[in-house]
Amino acid sequence: MRIQLGKRLLDRQIVDRDGRLIGRVDDIGFAVDADGFPYVDCLLTGQGALGQRIGGRVGRLLVAVADRFVDDPPVPPVRIPLALVDRLDSVVRLRVGAAELPPSPVESWLRRHLIDRIPGANRASG
Repeated sequence: MRIQLGKRLLDRQIVDRDGRLIGRVDDIGFAVDADGFPYVDCLLTGQGALGQRIGGRVGRLLVAVADRFVDDPPVPPVRIPLALVDRLDSVVRLRVGAAELPPSPVESWLRRHLIDRIPGANRASG
């Protein structure tokens, strides 16, 4: 059976179990099993993954901008294991909450260096 993963997955929104937006599927991570057959291992999201997928000048610019907002470049994509995907319809729905996912390196940097320095930011309702 042939499945066109690009059309089914790429650029779809990813939402957690509570319907909160996590991001978009920017790329797909593959692995190879013991018999040498490739399989989808995870969904990749983040500026680094998108920049590498797009390629060219625009892709390099996306990666360069993302690298400016992390302490240890290059910025790795956020990897969402396929086992965390509940279902795929108009969006990719996860079976876990956002807090159970690895944080985006860029968002973590922005929170530490910008958001947390705003007076009262730690008291904002979420």
